[in-house]
Amino acid sequence: MEGGARGDGAGGEIQAKFNKYAAACAIVASMISIIFGYEVSSPSSRGFLTSLPELGISIGILLGYISNVIFGKLTLKLGWRLMLGVAAIPSVILGLWHRTNARVSKVKTHGEGAWKELLLRPTPAVRWILIAAIGIHFFEHAVGIEAVVLYSPRIFKKAGVTGKEKLLLATVGVGLTKFVFVFIATFLIDRVGRRRLLLTSTAGIVASLTVLASCLTIVEYHTGRKLLWALSLSIIATYVFVAFFNIGLAPVTWVYSSEIFPLKLRAQGYSIGVAVNRLMNATISMSFISLYKAITIGGAFFMFAGVSVIAWFFFYFLFPETKGRSLEELELLFSNGIMARNETMELQPRATSNNV
Repeated sequence: MEGGARGDGAGGEIQAKFNKYAAACAIVASMISIIFGYEVSSPSSRGFLTSLPELGISIGILLGYISNVIFGKLTLKLGWRLMLGVAAIPSVILGLWHRTNARVSKVKTHGEGAWKELLLRPTPAVRWILIAAIGIHFFEHAVGIEAVVLYSPRIFKKAGVTGKEKLLLATVGVGLTKFVFVFIATFLIDRVGRRRLLLTSTAGIVASLTVLASCLTIVEYHTGRKLLWALSLSIIATYVFVAFFNIGLAPVTWVYSSEIFPLKLRAQGYSIGVAVNRLMNATISMSFISLYKAITIGGAFFMFAGVSVIAWFFFYFLFPETKGRSLEELELLFSNGIMARNETMELQPRATSNNV
């Protein structure tokens, strides 16, 4: 079983259809929860509140891995049905809670005019914001996180972990690592800042992917006795990659893209970023097996490491620090064209400043 419940025959087809429906619902829910968190938070706690949905996702993934271990001991006919069915319980609870407790948040949108200002006639500041939002959502998945989250059993199998139960337990370690470091990130994001977390996270991703790719390549082409050091190091590198990804790039992507758009363009701009995010998620998820069969699993992770290097430079030059800034300050930050590296520069409104 890889990255969740997988059945054979009719069970697999039913699950595939269910996954499409569930994914669509999850996309809408995640967008609403993040925007809602942004709207009700102050600048000083905006990162913490906006990153909470990512923490909830990590908890869900961890519980999914744990349930796989439990239900994986049952027969296939019963096991995959329980894996899918148990997910309905938190969904029902969440729906009932929102029905009775959540307040309605309405934001006036500008419809066609906003789309024209965003895509057809953007100001330099809006263009910068749009590129930043699309870029960070693109790179969140282009670094290969889906390859690890969904196909970690294959990676661990290549690294020498054998046996169904051991493979499932190893994936629980991935989920636990993800949860722990997202939890830490929620407290760091408003203290350390988005930019520093993002650059540190991406640098760690580059290093861990390079080590993982090198070890898997050595293991694949080595003949004779197993290289215990390479097998062990590849497993450690997998966990380190998940740790670095979730302490920076994972939560910052959603926090940063939700706060940089001006109010009148936020709904449309944020939806473009999420569309790119889901497209890249699907692309990496569906192409990874074909990719590693074509260029080997080590080659695939070398490619992800190369993409991560590009991502680091992209973030370094285009992403100013937004920690603790109000909406007005964010507009000035991008309108005045301050270089991303000048994160401590004072923002002085110009006499004839143009709103983003």
